[in-house]
Amino acid sequence: MPVEAKICGLKDPAALDAAISGGARYAGFVFYPPSPRYVPAPEAAALVGRLPERITAVGVMVDPTDEEIDGVLRAVKLPVLQLHGSEAPERVAAIARRTGCRVMKAIKVGTERDVASAARYEAAADMLMFDTRPVAATKDTLPGGTGKSFDWSLVKGFASKHRWMLSGGLHAGNVAEAVAISGAKLVDISSGVETAPGRKSPEKIAAFLQRVNAL
Repeated sequence: MPVEAKICGLKDPAALDAAISGGARYAGFVFYPPSPRYVPAPEAAALVGRLPERITAVGVMVDPTDEEIDGVLRAVKLPVLQLHGSEAPERVAAIARRTGCRVMKAIKVGTERDVASAARYEAAADMLMFDTRPVAATKDTLPGGTGKSFDWSLVKGFASKHRWMLSGGLHAGNVAEAVAISGAKLVDISSGVETAPGRKSPEKIAAFLQRVNAL
């Protein structure tokens, strides 16, 4: 099975076009205002409307309320919601039932115990993502897009009935090693294809996807 990629934090046509032409499988749009990658729902809707059928749009949210979810889904057609906060399994399942969307739950990883905690979401989520746990989290710490990686060997051999995605500190120069060590078949990138936080580089997107497509 080939390795597939998600380009996350898209918010302008040039970056989106690079993801499309490079062969991305997923396109991520961040609906979390504190993030430098935040995109208002009306702007996201215009971008999602440009996606070909082969690319799945993913809406990234952090501990969203029902009202926040409803507001986004009224404006944007999103088949997948990515929950990147501290959502409990019961909340994940409730969001899936309420919206009819597939739900991906992000698991923050720093230790083996964090990876083991993913089992709690087997019945609630449709997909899993392993991202880096911040070393010293504060109220201003972003839940993702930090550009930091974790020990990829922690998820090697991870068994799940769901497909899972590797995230955290990936870029064109290390994605081959990350896949070889972790065994991931899906990879996610955001800061690794940026020139500054929230500013995507079409050239970096193209280079990353070229490396992924060669795996």
